[in-house]
Amino acid sequence: MSWRDPETLLLSWYRATYRLFLLRHDPEHGLPVPSVFVSVVQPTDDGRLLVGRGASSTSYPGAWQLPGGTMEPTGTGVALDTECLRRHAARELVEEVGYLVTSEDLELWTVTRGHHGSVGVHFRAPARPADALTEKYARLVAAEVAQGRSPELDRIAFIRSPTELGELGGTCVNVLPVLAARHAASMPS
Repeated sequence: MSWRDPETLLLSWYRATYRLFLLRHDPEHGLPVPSVFVSVVQPTDDGRLLVGRGASSTSYPGAWQLPGGTMEPTGTGVALDTECLRRHAARELVEEVGYLVTSEDLELWTVTRGHHGSVGVHFRAPARPADALTEKYARLVAAEVAQGRSPELDRIAFIRSPTELGELGGTCVNVLPVLAARHAASMPS
């Protein structure tokens, strides 16, 4: 990862199998395997932030996080650019929360560096009423359960500050407190 100029971040990556990712979790041979991931900062119209708890089948079971996921390598000749990342973030939001937003409505918000050197590209969605997001999530969960699947997020919540993360119980992914603080600071007083 390097900066070409103040507005252009260059990110180089290579294709790897999921087995390489699993080596992170091997207590004897754990490797710091970085990844590229996207997330969506989904504010509510009253200034809160949607967070979800990873289901037992996810990479971080029980951990609070923003809707999002690891990028898969793009197809041959397909650039990993902002629009590609934005489309993936929009897809993750609908898969995990049930809320459909067009990629054009997602604004590049920030980039983070997390554990293992992973790079997170975070997009901000337009504010929505918490009740509408909760309803979309409930419909998604019902549809997943009806098809014999578990939703990727087993619970959602809305927070105003990073302090409220501790009140949710459990753990959170390492970049969430920073992103929650940034969100809180961006809200009008």
